[in-house]
Amino acid sequence: MTDAHVHLRDWNQSNKETVLHGMRTGAEAGFDVFFDMPNCNPPVTDRQTAIKRLELGHNAETELGKLGFDVHYHLYLGLTCDENQIAEMVGVYNEFFPRICGMKMFASQSTGNMGIIGKENQLKVYRALADNGYKGVVAVHCEKEELFDQSASSHSSRRPPESETASVLDQIDNVRASLFKGTLHIAHISTKGSLDAVRKARSEGLRVTCGATPHHILLNRDSETDLVKMNPPLRSEEDRLAVWNALFDGTIDWVESDHAPHTLDDKKAGASGLPGFEGMLLTIKSLREAGMSESRLSQLFYTNALKAFGITESSSPVPEITDRMLEQARSSYPFSAWA
Repeated sequence: MTDAHVHLRDWNQSNKETVLHGMRTGAEAGFDVFFDMPNCNPPVTDRQTAIKRLELGHNAETELGKLGFDVHYHLYLGLTCDENQIAEMVGVYNEFFPRICGMKMFASQSTGNMGIIGKENQLKVYRALADNGYKGVVAVHCEKEELFDQSASSHSSRRPPESETASVLDQIDNVRASLFKGTLHIAHISTKGSLDAVRKARSEGLRVTCGATPHHILLNRDSETDLVKMNPPLRSEEDRLAVWNALFDGTIDWVESDHAPHTLDDKKAGASGLPGFEGMLLTIKSLREAGMSESRLSQLFYTNALKAFGITESSSPVPEITDRMLEQARSSYPFSAWA
């Protein structure tokens, strides 16, 4: 199976997880293709760091191969507002694709402080990508920071659903204005308004994909605690149901874990992000129980992401979920959102 959105940590965050550990846990849960995000420490925003990160992934593939796992590591490059940096990233993409799978832009601050704040600043990014001939995938963390309410009492209220939908609309406007010819991917989509915006953009001919996470599929904001906290946050039951239904009607292209482990102490101190592989397995079980076809499960957990990125890998079919697989995913981290 494919997980097109993981944060495997390592380096200065190796106390949270290493690339090897994350890929082994994912492999034991049935995943063999991983797309790693760039907001690690240090972030993947230059050629040298990208090469070092690819070496980590290659070494993990080799070590896991000795244990019988056929796994494949791919990497996103992080974008800034600097035109020279963007040009360098396009060059690295062209040099190392498909090992480098695409670009990632944060439209607000989240883990890693890589946010590009403001619609105009984000437009500059799309224009620079277009000017450099980039036609691959740009995955965007969509939250409009100008709409955050820091005085609100809960995490979900501080980052309201309107902030995501407004940011999705900003990205769609910017794709049009910049004449960007690649694919816009809305990561971890979580609101009905965002889904409606994606449907409308597609009907108007834009190349837009979106992914949903297990926590936005299976949990609503009633499950939010200091530990069960992520960006974007859990939403209302109405939004959760909209995401669930969009898995069946074809609006959502794939399920992505947004696997983002922290230590228990970091979570208690307010860190956002959850380990994701256990949730992916529970999502497969829930969708099967709801009557989803095996062909649709294969699209959501394997083929659609690879097709969108133009990547071909050999991969196993969506497996039957066993207690052992769930226990392995659960036992690899100090807490579980699904306990």
